Amino acid sequence: MAGKNKLRQFAEVTSFPNVLEAFSFDDGYLHLNEDEKIQMKGLWASEFFGNDHPVCLELACGKGEYTLGLARLYPQCNFVGVDIKGNRIWKGAREALQQQLDNAGFLRSRIEFINEYFNEGEVSDIWIIFPDPFRRKRDDNNRLTSKPFLDRLHILMREGAKLHLKTDSESLFQFSLKSIEVHPHFDLEFFDQDIDRNPRSEELAIKTFYEKKHLAEGKKISYLRASVIK
Repeated sequence: MAGKNKLRQFAEVTSFPNVLEAFSFDDGYLHLNEDEKIQMKGLWASEFFGNDHPVCLELACGKGEYTLGLARLYPQCNFVGVDIKGNRIWKGAREALQQQLDNAGFLRSRIEFINEYFNEGEVSDIWIIFPDPFRRKRDDNNRLTSKPFLDRLHILMREGAKLHLKTDSESLFQFSLKSIEVHPHFDLEFFDQDIDRNPRSEELAIKTFYEKKHLAEGKKISYLRASVIK
């Protein structure tokens, strides 16, 4: 039954007007949708959302809980959740349509290809919420706050744009602090290793399924914010 649900969700999400499919699956292989890439790069606000509002991203958005939460808080900003899992995006995209959240959309893509779909300076803020911590040393470069990813992300972001990270992983958090502190295009502005003890804003008070689970297990949630330097 679970497999049938996934297949239904994969098929259904392709028809959602608030989802851009960066990939197609033909003959068992994954292909970039070149036409989609050409159409939307540099045009997310005007063509996808139909406005001139700032564009913000949530990377590895899962079911889009944070994307939707931010969209509710900031109706004058556009939010794009990015994930490769179509059945995860399906849930957030469907909820956005049901609630008429016109400022929430989704991109189905691997994050290492993110620069193929957004122009230089097109993105205001980027949120990374409970990403895979990739605990093995040999997987360091797969972390979304590693130098290879930071090199990609700062190109997309405007001067002064903010990069946000929330995680329950101490190792990922410490890795991220060091990675950002030495990167020439990011300035570490703030960090807190127990952000739920003293929430600083409504946006940080948004709770995903996994955050609620981590807190119930007694884990501390760490947060950092850095700004882009051009």
